[in-house]
Amino acid sequence: MKSQRYQPIENHGVVGDLYSVALIGMDGSVDFMCFPHFDSPTIFARLLDADKGGSFQLAPIMDGAGQRQLYLPDTNILLTRFLSKAGVAEISDFMPIEKEQPFHNLVRRAKTVRGEIRYRMQCKPAFDYARASHRVHVEDKQAFFMSEGPLQLHLRLVSDQPLIQEQDSVVSEFTLGTGETATFVLEEHRPGKESTSTSPDFVSEAFKETMDYWHAWIQQCRYQGRWREMVQRSALTLKLLTSCQYGSMVAAPTFGLPEEIGGERNWDYRYSWIRDASFTLYALIRLGFTDEASHFMTWLSSLCTELGPQGSLQTMYALDGSRDLTEHVLPHLEGYQGSKPVRIGNGAYDQLQLDIYGELLDSVYLFDKYGAPISYDLWQKLVPMLDWVSENWEQTDQGIWEVRGRQQHFLYSRVLCWVALDRGVRLARKRSFPAPLNRWLDSRDAIYQDVYKHFWSEARQAFGQTRGSQEMDAASLVMPLMRFISPTDPRFRSHLKAIEKDLVEDSTVYRYRIGKAAEDGLAGEEGSFSMCSFWYVEALSRTGDLKTARLLFEKMLGYANHLGLYAEELGPMGEHLGNFPQAFTHLALISAAYDLDRRLSGEYIHT
Repeated sequence: MKSQRYQPIENHGVVGDLYSVALIGMDGSVDFMCFPHFDSPTIFARLLDADKGGSFQLAPIMDGAGQRQLYLPDTNILLTRFLSKAGVAEISDFMPIEKEQPFHNLVRRAKTVRGEIRYRMQCKPAFDYARASHRVHVEDKQAFFMSEGPLQLHLRLVSDQPLIQEQDSVVSEFTLGTGETATFVLEEHRPGKESTSTSPDFVSEAFKETMDYWHAWIQQCRYQGRWREMVQRSALTLKLLTSCQYGSMVAAPTFGLPEEIGGERNWDYRYSWIRDASFTLYALIRLGFTDEASHFMTWLSSLCTELGPQGSLQTMYALDGSRDLTEHVLPHLEGYQGSKPVRIGNGAYDQLQLDIYGELLDSVYLFDKYGAPISYDLWQKLVPMLDWVSENWEQTDQGIWEVRGRQQHFLYSRVLCWVALDRGVRLARKRSFPAPLNRWLDSRDAIYQDVYKHFWSEARQAFGQTRGSQEMDAASLVMPLMRFISPTDPRFRSHLKAIEKDLVEDSTVYRYRIGKAAEDGLAGEEGSFSMCSFWYVEALSRTGDLKTARLLFEKMLGYANHLGLYAEELGPMGEHLGNFPQAFTHLALISAAYDLDRRLSGEYIHT
């Protein structure tokens, strides 16, 4: 069966060096890796094509061994264990953090804990999304992989074990007794530049330095409340998805993983969405990671120097801020369990999504309040943007869910346009910045009235997803988080009941009901959205229903994979669907945990 050729999405851990990430299965295989950067082409993509995608396998030769995976405490160093009566084997994986002139590499170490165990390693890259062939050259305990084609990426595999070429791959079989180890370092090879990986002490020193780095980083976390381990794991995951070069964060390090097995809802998430901005700043500031918040704010500020016509923003950007994310299909890849098409690039980058202005201005407002005062120069860039929102909020758009059908009047877009102008007014007043306040106030108030007049359904006693609609949208759960409406307002309480009736199944929440809500222009179904589930928990918490909120939060924690990671969605059997791990879900988890813990402790929170 096709499904047996693929590890479940949730059966993976991630390691990274703040430039790239590798997904490593419980079977010891590196199944996905873009290299040397998050948005580089893949060198391993077994998750998207079991035959052609490429992989880096390291595991004991054992029949029926139990498999376990864990992170070493407070780190992103992954340990994969194989347990049997014959012995216990461990594979440790990490990527060293070297910010100055980084020499990107992935370190893999096999160790026998008990017994005498035979191992097999096979490194079989597939360059340029498995489109380019490559040459292999082996020199005893080093192997070189040289891609052919325009990219010209060279890899070097360094080991303390003999290596043998098998066609376009390199293999090694070896036996380790109790306490013995074998190491493999896969790195970017730069002809003429020396690497320290051939040093006999490289792996042990890199291991210690990497562990020290993650220990020092997580010690900055100020969160000491309930569910601390899950909150810190989310923080460590978000750090892995953050570019140390630019300060931006990928929505997920993968592309093409399906929202429905066999379906067409397969997208590339290796970019940074403006939408994530306020949620990212909120999480980083609340947890105490001020350097990351400042670096991310610098990246956001840089985008404001190249606004579109009359002050408009793009929906998403590459990590370096570049704009062209043209979408392409990779027809030669069969997709995860046959889920086609596999896409790179993202066609939603040039959509009109009016909500992004609210998220951006909310992030600026939060940073000015909790981080550092924003500059006059940044304010000068924000004014034309706010003027644009003031003049264009009544337009139809594609909305937060990036529908590929016709543009419509979306509730969430309206509310976030209100947020943009509200935060603009607040900033101007707080900092005494020059601004056309009367014009912004008039537009802000007009939006507020428009939402209650055209989006409130008397029949449902709820806010509809689109103007005049009675269908529900889980994005509306953030309205009290954005201070558009009080969580205890009778209208929001009745709206929450409508959400519960239409979109909630136990602790999981669907973003909307396909076929009933706004046309999204796509066929097929999708799973529940985990970030919406955490939004629902926080909405309940803010309404004061702490008992229910805590129960559902605990249930949602039970849907995490064995390492505390979440893909974008959950399927009907709790399987993970969509790109993995998804930053937005971990941001929503942190926000829900922070709010719920404070309220359970009886601490006042200004909402």
